[in-house]
Amino acid sequence: MNFRQEYPRPQLVREDWLNLNGEWDFAFDDNNVGIKDKWFQNKNAFNQKIIVPFAYQTKLSGINDTSFHDHVWYRREFSVPQEWNDQRVVLHFGAVDYRAWIYVNGQYAGFHEGGHVSFSLDITDHLTWGTETVVVRVEDPSTDETIPRGKQFWVEKSAAIWYTRTTGIWQTVWIEPVNPTSLSKLRLTPDIDRGDVIVEFDLTGDFLNKVAEIEISFKGKKIVKDTIELFEAYNKRSINLYNRQIFRTTFHHIGWNWSPENPNLFDIKITLKNSESQAVLDEVDSYFGMRKVHQENGMVYLNNKPYYQKLVLDQGYWPDGLLTAPSDEDLKKDIELTKEMGFNGCRKHQKVEDPRFLYWADQLGFLVWGECAASPSYSEDAVARLTREWIEIIERDYNHPSLVAWVPVNESWGVPNIKGNKQQQHHSLAMYHLIHSLDTTRLVISNDGWELTETDICAIHNYNHGSNDEKSKYEEFKESLSTKESLLSSKPANRGIYADGFVHKGEPILLTEFGGIGFKVGEESGWGYTSVKNEEEFIEDYRRVMEAVYASKALHGYCYTQLTDVEQEINGLLSYNREPKCPLEKIKEINDTWHSNTVKF
Repeated sequence: MNFRQEYPRPQLVREDWLNLNGEWDFAFDDNNVGIKDKWFQNKNAFNQKIIVPFAYQTKLSGINDTSFHDHVWYRREFSVPQEWNDQRVVLHFGAVDYRAWIYVNGQYAGFHEGGHVSFSLDITDHLTWGTETVVVRVEDPSTDETIPRGKQFWVEKSAAIWYTRTTGIWQTVWIEPVNPTSLSKLRLTPDIDRGDVIVEFDLTGDFLNKVAEIEISFKGKKIVKDTIELFEAYNKRSINLYNRQIFRTTFHHIGWNWSPENPNLFDIKITLKNSESQAVLDEVDSYFGMRKVHQENGMVYLNNKPYYQKLVLDQGYWPDGLLTAPSDEDLKKDIELTKEMGFNGCRKHQKVEDPRFLYWADQLGFLVWGECAASPSYSEDAVARLTREWIEIIERDYNHPSLVAWVPVNESWGVPNIKGNKQQQHHSLAMYHLIHSLDTTRLVISNDGWELTETDICAIHNYNHGSNDEKSKYEEFKESLSTKESLLSSKPANRGIYADGFVHKGEPILLTEFGGIGFKVGEESGWGYTSVKNEEEFIEDYRRVMEAVYASKALHGYCYTQLTDVEQEINGLLSYNREPKCPLEKIKEINDTWHSNTVKF
């Protein structure tokens, strides 16, 4: 049986491709002898089967072993369609945690480090055009606290806020043919103030005597067609959309900006042709949204209007797949359930999510704060690893309109001494400026939770609301949120909101973690920041906590913890299996009271 057959790269789509998910040969290499014994050339070294793209720790992999195995190997045979024999063949990995060595037909083909983003290899010169073999060797140090591991625990049994590890291939593996002259990168930047979309693309191969045709359409109606004669590998065009027919006639009344309320998307097709024969060399489809996010006057603006963000913390774990969603429909369902509860987005916590999740966020209208797995400890190696990973994250996900903020550091993880340590402060500042140097279209939060340095949002975590019978603690919580002064002087985790030497400069203040009401459903057991015994108490405790948030005269948004239970945490609005803990309309009713109580924009 094959899993996850949907097209894995929604922002750069080609017609021809071949999915390599499904059953692979597999082996643990606990003595790390695979290289010496040349397992990349030895079929007999593989003594198990695994279902890709699920990690061996998951039920869906068919192995379901959560113990430490730091070195694992994969092997699969496949055939390349003969009609591709005049093309280059590219092998793609959605994500492999953490280091991967790739062999094709017994020959080394490439290496990648970084467990959360995609990478590709041109394997054409290794092919036989018969039965091909790909072998993947993976190293994932289970106890190394200097690699970006997010919520993956470095102790064998899950506990507290730490979960089961993910080792090896955990997103789709696939191949596609590309012409020797083809498009390699596509970057789409909306400018709603000018009404332009800036189209940038890079080419591989010979670009002389070639042309690129750009077609843009909206809801099936073509509005732009432009042809570019190519003189270099990098090309950039600014295309104005305001003055096109779409905005003067029948479509004008529905608007054109992308937002959660109106997720309007433009389709774009780029076709590379031989300028003389007009033969098509490459054709890719993508899409973009005309969307702007910025902050000023202490508020976040979406499309030049103040916008109150009602987010939920989303860990992106599933009981049978861990970091890998069992199906594309599961990714879509999480967004639909979240919107059904009256939220307009999520903070994807300590995980770089599958591009298919971002695709559905774009399509359905759902804000996303993008985060990266943190390393628990600080070291110069950890700095380099995190930096490299962020460069790849932004390159992969830049075009998604749903992404409105980046979170490079969370709760001083990986920078435990940032309060006064200048070196760790410089790391936070470096990440803030690096991300802005690569992406000018989104906000960056320097250290979500506390001990912030330079930041676009003052993001505060506070779980000190107490249980329903702790009236004094709740009143203190409510008071701490009430004004800008009380928010900035609070120490919810005995840590200051800003690191030493840094102060609030008027950026919007959001409460980006709170809640976490524990409510056991079914046979699951675990913990929450507070606990209730039944559905009625759950609804009333949620109402109580949200009333404190909505009573604030200074908060301009929030992120509630959390969407689902995860392993030993039973503090979700949904169970781990995505079953609602109460009627979703009850949560929506509470969330929708925002407009009558909060700051008026």
